[in-house]
Amino acid sequence: MLKGKTIILGVSGGIAVYKSVELLRLLTKAGADVHVVMTASAREFVTPLTFQTLSGNPVHTELFNLYQEREIGHISLADRANLFVLAPATANLIGKVAQGLADDLLTTTLMATKAPVLVVPAMNTNMYENLFYRHNEQKLRDAGYHLLDPVHGDLACGWAGQGKMPDPQDIIIAVENVLTTKDLQGCRILVSAGPTREEIDPVRYLTNHSSGRMGYAIAAAAHRRGAQVTLVAGPCQLPPPAGVETISVVSAQQMYDAMIGCYDAADVVIKAAAVADYRPVKRRKEKMKKKNASACLDLEKTTDILAELGRCKKKQILIGFAAETEKLVEHATKKLISKNLDMIVANDVLAPGAGFDVDTNIVHFLHRDGRAEQLELMSKTAVAEQLLDRVCSAWQKNNRPDIKQP
Repeated sequence: MLKGKTIILGVSGGIAVYKSVELLRLLTKAGADVHVVMTASAREFVTPLTFQTLSGNPVHTELFNLYQEREIGHISLADRANLFVLAPATANLIGKVAQGLADDLLTTTLMATKAPVLVVPAMNTNMYENLFYRHNEQKLRDAGYHLLDPVHGDLACGWAGQGKMPDPQDIIIAVENVLTTKDLQGCRILVSAGPTREEIDPVRYLTNHSSGRMGYAIAAAAHRRGAQVTLVAGPCQLPPPAGVETISVVSAQQMYDAMIGCYDAADVVIKAAAVADYRPVKRRKEKMKKKNASACLDLEKTTDILAELGRCKKKQILIGFAAETEKLVEHATKKLISKNLDMIVANDVLAPGAGFDVDTNIVHFLHRDGRAEQLELMSKTAVAEQLLDRVCSAWQKNNRPDIKQP
């Protein structure tokens, strides 16, 4: 997502500068071309050489130091930016920007840019709560700047409270959100993810190998694109996507209840969860003891959530997933038709890089009108974006007649 993007990283003087070093590493790792502008105070904490080594670009510090090129330094920086990130942004820097001051390279470049600006404040908690600071921050919000709130925690000054610079990975998510086109603004998307657990006794349960990564990637990508997202998640070892309403469930019945409860309000439903097909007829109250060489469990079918959603479908765009081990297209096509889906995403879980609990996938998109698309091996985030491209086109066609379709 960040590959080929030019990002100006403005670094001001605070102890949180050390996190900016890690932020720079993550940005460059993601493929961004990062140019660092440091204030004099920032250079008291970390030397420009550190940022230059990680970015591969000269670090800019002086207003009257022209490039070895024809453009004026700060204007050239401002013009080439796809995004301007201020991290950390001190109370002093935010105050100067709010008042329209441009007395050093960072503030001058910032005033000259037309790129979106992401501000990441970091300061003592009392400064953060100060009335003058609050007014200055609001001015930035009113001017269209994007702000990522600091987090609560122990501060370097000895105080505890809100003021800590967020984790660099959270800043990366905010960067991606700012740079993503909001083509799903106004769309309500319901996503399911992960496995379910069907208890046998207080110790054991039936489940599957699903990690939830595909569903979580879809939910996060939809949120970046402006959708209002609800994620119904089975037991997963993943942090909930930022900005996404997450409903945690365990059993197939709980997932059914949550999905049905949210269904009527949804414009799009993407059921990526791997729901258990069977559950024990009776859950034992005590742990089963190992008495014999073999044991039998009486099982019954769980409710087919996707089939029920297809039966009740009104205006919703309904998309399912098919994890198969043989006759991939044949089995997925039957599922597409029998469950009244608009589209199904099929993958062979035995194919290398396409199974459960991995970061990649190889999928087929099968459409209700008979179209079939086969995608190459790619990350699950990339699969999510490809899927949402199709979702966006269908949703805009149905709900946004003001937008002309290609």
